[in-house]
Amino acid sequence: MVTCGTLYIVATPIGNRADLSERARQVLAEVDLIAAEDTRHSGQFLAQLGIKKPLFSLHDHNEADKASVLLEKLQTGLNIALVSDAGTPLVSDPGYRLVAAVGEAGLSVVPIPGACAAIAALSVAGLATDRFVFEGFLPSRSVARRARLDALVAETRTLVFYEAPHRIVECLQEMGAVLGVERRAVLARELTKLHESIYRGSLGGLAVQAAADSNMTRGEAVLVVAGAPEAPTGAESGNRQVDKLLTTLLLHVPLSQAVDLTVEISGERRNRVYDRALALKNAV
Repeated sequence: MVTCGTLYIVATPIGNRADLSERARQVLAEVDLIAAEDTRHSGQFLAQLGIKKPLFSLHDHNEADKASVLLEKLQTGLNIALVSDAGTPLVSDPGYRLVAAVGEAGLSVVPIPGACAAIAALSVAGLATDRFVFEGFLPSRSVARRARLDALVAETRTLVFYEAPHRIVECLQEMGAVLGVERRAVLARELTKLHESIYRGSLGGLAVQAAADSNMTRGEAVLVVAGAPEAPTGAESGNRQVDKLLTTLLLHVPLSQAVDLTVEISGERRNRVYDRALALKNAV
């Protein structure tokens, strides 16, 4: 009986070669086959490591067909590593169909963790990290890009995007127009590389800065954007409505009449409205 092989999902450096883990190096040296997004790029990387292995091309345009081929190889006992051009495979890179097929077949899929540009940028952004959303690349066309941003206007979690250098200015401008120019954001460029740069500010400020500084539009970038403010709860919203009504009415009518009108308009209990009216009046 043939023992099936294992598929290893191997993270590679996003810039600095020293970020490759010893475990990743060992796995790449020991597997039978390496599936790569760009075999020429990965071949050069492996050569620098002194590793020579058969390479198998797996990218967005052929994955639907080639996943079954790799699955058959695993079923014959071959161990296979999947790598992308940089960072963690499947994060805005090919591999989803392959991993799904291998998992459904009951074969072993093992992560070999390492660098990921989205997580690296998030770790230095200084924005909330307890909850975040990875959106990958926004659509290249303006209409579709704005539609995607419109869907994210009320998202309270921190937003993480990848963006191509030639679209940075336009992307920041449209983010400001849709999400608000005052929304806090961080642009992380060329992470772990020689010219690594971290720009902090508002979406509006970063858009102006990027339009004036060509360095900001060089190299791959990660945009980290603060989430929208939490919407008030029903109780908080009701409190604000009552206070707003009372504050206005107390300027023109006696307290009792202001309370009567506020109860009629808001539907809130009279005792509660009366207490708020007294508190507001005493605070003046």
